[in-house]
Amino acid sequence: MNLKMDILRNNLKNTSKKRMAKSQQTYNKTEKEKKRLKKREDKRKKMAARKADSKDSPKKGIEFAYVDYNGNLTDTPPDPSLKVEVELEDIMINVPKTLEGDREEFDPVRKGTVSFFDTSKGFGFIIDAEDQQKYFTHVSGIIDEIAENDKVTFELEKGLKGLNAVKVTLQK
Repeated sequence: MNLKMDILRNNLKNTSKKRMAKSQQTYNKTEKEKKRLKKREDKRKKMAARKADSKDSPKKGIEFAYVDYNGNLTDTPPDPSLKVEVELEDIMINVPKTLEGDREEFDPVRKGTVSFFDTSKGFGFIIDAEDQQKYFTHVSGIIDEIAENDKVTFELEKGLKGLNAVKVTLQK
């Protein structure tokens, strides 16, 4: 009897010394697993529904596609009475040549008024007389000495932040 009591005491001590192992599966992991399984099941159901629909309906979309006279795809054949005959020579693949009479004369020189000019910093702004746009100008693009409210002529050049006025001269 004593032997049995010793064995029971040892077992009791061993179980109290052992710690319960913490579950590796956290709440968040189980939730993610549930979502993944639900997503898989939904996908399987959708696939089964599509299979059932395809068996029920005999039509699988547009059997033949036609192009109407506007270039749109349709499922009805075009009306032969609307057919237009086109000569092969009339089809142009390139840009048509411009004739000398069609070309506009373009004068790159514009006229404007100096709205602001800082001589110490070497920049200013010119307002175009035609479209009232304000263009930046730098001392490197100025030919004559200019001041505010001077009438000037200039050309436009693409700069880093837009169009800049260059070759700025006083208007004669």
